[in-house]
Amino acid sequence: MTDPATASQKAALRMEARNRRKALLVQHPEADWMAADRAGEMLDALRLTRDGTIALYKAFGAELDPRPLGDVLKKRGWWLALPCVEEPDGPLVFRSWQPGERLAPDLSGLPAPLTSAREAAPDLILVPLLAFDRGGGRLGQGGGHYDRTLAALRGQGLAPPAVGFAYSGQEVARLPREPHDQPLDGILTEAGYIAARKDY
Repeated sequence: MTDPATASQKAALRMEARNRRKALLVQHPEADWMAADRAGEMLDALRLTRDGTIALYKAFGAELDPRPLGDVLKKRGWWLALPCVEEPDGPLVFRSWQPGERLAPDLSGLPAPLTSAREAAPDLILVPLLAFDRGGGRLGQGGGHYDRTLAALRGQGLAPPAVGFAYSGQEVARLPREPHDQPLDGILTEAGYIAARKDY
């Protein structure tokens, strides 16, 4: 159950974080490529020594764009996937995708692979965010899609690393957490990779 005080605190933080992220997009238009250049650092830290499938996302608004990271990993032999909202309150479904393939709005209205695209089991999930802390705390848009997805995967014993993708300027000292909030395993920014879980 959501605590009203925490929910109110998060709502205020979201407004502040959205404004900060818009400013960062203008100040650092090269940040997506700089973060992509850190791909090897992230893979080494997560001990992902074999090629696999990374679940990216289609950047919306001022979100840091993962396309350059996808390009780098694709050249390393990785397969790409994108999330789809197929049930309003269910976990995300990840479907295989390659640049240039047609997308269509999912139930949330965001571009997603067609339902005919093959379902994928990611080895790494890239997660958009509004703010993060070094303990793996993440402030999302409030829809709960990634929290439900990570909870479902972790509950089944399937735990691909979940890595936030953000401007370094989106870091805050500490975010409020509720029981349903799923922590990130790490965060990749243009300044480098931050390990939130020390066992990675």
